[in-house]
Order: sequence, then structure tokens, then C-alpha cells
Amino acid sequence: MPTLILTRHGQSQWNLENRFTGWVDVGLTAQGVAEAERGGQLIAEAGLAIDRAFTSVLTRAIHTCDLNLRLAGQAFVPVTKDWRLNERHYGALTGLNKAETAARHGEAQVLEWRRSYDVPPPPLSPDAGYDFSADRRYRGVPVPATESLKITLERVLPYWSAAIEPHLQQGETVLVAAHGNSLRAIVKLLFQVSEAEIVGVEIPTANPLVIELSPDARSVTGARYLDAGRAQPLPHTGR
Repeated sequence: MPTLILTRHGQSQWNLENRFTGWVDVGLTAQGVAEAERGGQLIAEAGLAIDRAFTSVLTRAIHTCDLNLRLAGQAFVPVTKDWRLNERHYGALTGLNKAETAARHGEAQVLEWRRSYDVPPPPLSPDAGYDFSADRRYRGVPVPATESLKITLERVLPYWSAAIEPHLQQGETVLVAAHGNSLRAIVKLLFQVSEAEIVGVEIPTANPLVIELSPDARSVTGARYLDAGRAQPLPHTGR
């Protein structure tokens, strides 16, 4: 039966500093490395044999993916990297401290930018110091200036259907190591979560979420976090 393992990257340096990260390529903290290593150990302890893995083109997710596979004793597994699994682009909020931004713009406005389904932050100015279009990993890519969760889903889901879902439909076990919002896109699809509910779904860092799927990979037959002590409730299940 197809099995999907979703892993959010471990704590990053900007997670620690409480900054909006988005597409900025920051690394893991020592805690983030330890979280990712523990995730790999949990995968090994669960006896999960991974056939292939997918991740974004951002270092924190790539590093988490590598550590998961290495500590699971499966470093040989082929890995595909794609920008469409990147974190949500936070527009003009990129690089800003979350608490300072709330003090400047008001808690309600920042909450709307962060948590609404279809209201994106203001676009990133070309002179803001973050020119992702100049990065060769995005050559030929329509780099956004900002994204809402809805826009993030609109880029993740076609990639899911074209690149990831077919392997699951062949009965494979697939690891996806990505980011909070790109993983929410997959959770929204598989758990059939409403637009109102998905904004409240939390995915803990580097805690593998194992999802067992029907043969067509279209519906969930079982789901669990491997570290029960750091689990968050799953949609519709209350687990």
C-alpha cells in the first residue's frame, strides 16, 4: 500500500530569530539538525523502507531530507529537488522580525497576512535586498513577489499530481521533506480540509508524519506522527 512520509524541516536560524523566512536560504540551527537526525532515527525504528524522496531547493529542507535518510540508514534513496515545494513567499515581510512587524502594523493586520487563506502580504520591493530572480536555481521560473497560502497551494498541487502521486499509485513509500506551508497544501488535498480549517493546521518541525493511503493515493486510510510527544492534531481525526 502506498505510504507518504511528510517532514517539515528542522528549526532554522530564522525560526530561532522569529523572522519571516519564505524563500530566503537559511540553514538549520544545532537544534534543527538534532530534530532532523531524530526524525531519521524514528523512521528507522518504524521499519519504513523509503523508495524515493522529494524536497525543495532550500538548504534547510534539503539538509533535513539528507539527515532523515542518513539516520534511517537509507542515504542511497534517490532525491528530487524542486522549487515548487519551497516555503510560501512572504513578500515584503521577508526578513522582518515577527514581533516587531506586529508592533508596527498591528497584530490583526499581521495575523491576516500570516493566517488568512487568500490574502497575501504586500509584494516584495525590487530594492529590498532579496532578488530571488538572480538566483540560478530559479532560472526560467516565474518568481513571485508575494504569496498567500492559496497561491502556494496552486503551485504545489500540480507538482504533486505530476511528480509525486504517480509513485504512490505504484505502491511506493515516498518521503517529502519540505516546509510548513507547502506541506499544508498536501495535507489539505489528502485530508480534504476546508479553506477555513487549513489555516489552523500546524505541522511540527522534523516530526515525520506517516500517512497510509488507498491504492489510488487519493484518500487517507491512516495517519500518525512518529514522535507522539511532539504531535499536533490531524484534520478530522483528532489524533
